[in-house]
Amino acid sequence: MEQQKINLLNFDREQMREYLTQIGEKPYRADQLIQWIHEYGISDFNLMTNLSKAFREQLQQQAEIRLPEIALEKPSSDGTIKWLLRLADGNAVETVYIPESGRGTLCVSSQVGCALDCSFCSTGKQGFSRDLTTAEIIGQLWIAARALSAQEGRHDRKVTNIVMMGMGEPLLNLDCVLPAMNLMLDDFAYGLAKRRVTLSTSGVVPMMEKLRDSSNVALAVSLHASNDELRNELVPLNKKYPLKVLMDVCRTYFKDEPKRKIIFEYVMLKDINDQPRHARQLITLLQGIPSKVNLIPFNPFPHAPYESSTEDTIERFAKIVSKSGVITTTRKTRGDDIDAACGQLAGQVKDRTRRSERWRKKVGIPIQQVSS
Repeated sequence: MEQQKINLLNFDREQMREYLTQIGEKPYRADQLIQWIHEYGISDFNLMTNLSKAFREQLQQQAEIRLPEIALEKPSSDGTIKWLLRLADGNAVETVYIPESGRGTLCVSSQVGCALDCSFCSTGKQGFSRDLTTAEIIGQLWIAARALSAQEGRHDRKVTNIVMMGMGEPLLNLDCVLPAMNLMLDDFAYGLAKRRVTLSTSGVVPMMEKLRDSSNVALAVSLHASNDELRNELVPLNKKYPLKVLMDVCRTYFKDEPKRKIIFEYVMLKDINDQPRHARQLITLLQGIPSKVNLIPFNPFPHAPYESSTEDTIERFAKIVSKSGVITTTRKTRGDDIDAACGQLAGQVKDRTRRSERWRKKVGIPIQQVSS
């Protein structure tokens, strides 16, 4: 039986050094390999010309650079691009590039589906299959960077920011997410600044503490409600880690960097969480926490139980919160015509939880119609 090759995309620089030491190579070769693979986008060992012929032959025998397959590339009318990436086991995840003036943000997935079942999110309704490997996470950036650079006449398009806000809860897959983020920050790979890589969590408190001790990337918290009763409904994880517990860890998260702020994401649901009393509760909740609030108009998906708040309602909510001194912005909806907006990512999930099947029965969708 042929031995399976090692996928070098699974290694950050430190892990690459460990691997090379194990096979009898000099650890400094890790810098060269990381640069060839990630900065230059080279996946053929024969093209890595500053490596010896013997080393290249050894790599060809033992290792590979195996990427997800692009199953679909779908552009939006506003310039957003969504990729459906097929994985080796038949699952697929979605990755989204959002171009803006002077920046380009890539929304990266960390799991196939999501286990948290937030009621306003299409991803959660697909159920959950498995965690992504580091290779499958960083592979999304590798693919996007090459695809964008290949677009003729569009030299302005490049990835300047990463948000771990795609499919899945990244803190439930931290062992694979951390090496991927290390590569995003690595000067020999993608060289992004720590404030340009943001991890978004629904509030997995113990893993937030581990993240704080392991990485200095920016933090976003998917809040979406200003009291426990409502958040239990919208974000079921709140039943395990209620707001007081979550806010306590947020309060001290950047204690050694007082100028840094946590981004609190708040999806605006018509007549659910968008009233002035909710805004005032939010102000009280965030007291003592260096904060920014990002209001997100709800992006509908088939059979969703919510509607988006009106522009006037969102503006009123934002004014109440911003008057308290908390920086408050409203996210512009991007890519909704290709189901690439926040909360709309679905992919193709071999659901091990059967939640997808139960939800489709509940809303009356025949099971045979399940698709991406």
